[in-house]
Amino acid sequence: MILFVKLVLAHLIGDFVFQPLAWVKAKESWKLKAWQLYAHVLLHAVLVTVIVWDVYFWPWALLVAGTHFIIDALKISLQTEKTKRVLFFIDQLLHLIILFVIACAYQDYVPELRILGDPIILLFITCIVFLTTPTSSAIRFFIARWTPHMSEGEDESLQSAGKYIGILERLFVFAFFASGHPEGVGFLIAAKSVFRFGDLKEAKSRKLTEYVLIGTLISFGMAMLTGIVFERLTS
Repeated sequence: MILFVKLVLAHLIGDFVFQPLAWVKAKESWKLKAWQLYAHVLLHAVLVTVIVWDVYFWPWALLVAGTHFIIDALKISLQTEKTKRVLFFIDQLLHLIILFVIACAYQDYVPELRILGDPIILLFITCIVFLTTPTSSAIRFFIARWTPHMSEGEDESLQSAGKYIGILERLFVFAFFASGHPEGVGFLIAAKSVFRFGDLKEAKSRKLTEYVLIGTLISFGMAMLTGIVFERLTS
């Protein structure tokens, strides 16, 4: 369903790529009083309209924005530090269900943009976007309960380095699987083992090692699964 993929792509861009961390914190602090919430919903309406590119789809674009507002409003109203992680995944699941229902309900869609009208190119772009900030956020929320406490001066890594390293890793893994060369992942794991796990051995922190290992396995697993799905759907 090319329409559903386009809606998912618009959602990923609006919810993760184009949503600054400052907006997220503002919504958590000010809740329904935060102007960032309404700007975020408006951004989704614009992205859906542009990416779908169908003049007759505008009422459905408004429906996407309206349901997105309701789901986000409920999440930030009910959210606490204890429920933050669970509500993140519930929030994303509800958004995807709504998008799927809308895609099924709107039967008259004919893609007009040549580039995004090609199912393979559209699916490829969606997979790439999914493996960047959206996957980073999902992994961060999933392993948040195991985050080790770092003492002052212990964490000397570059700012956001882990996030971008993870994104690059996933894109490489996806490229290997999508191109039919999964054996390349072995070289990537070996290279990371030499550099990353050597540092962890010197740190002599079992909790930190396990934390990094869990994050790495989830990251590689999601990239591999995305690559396999892309290769199967396009073969």
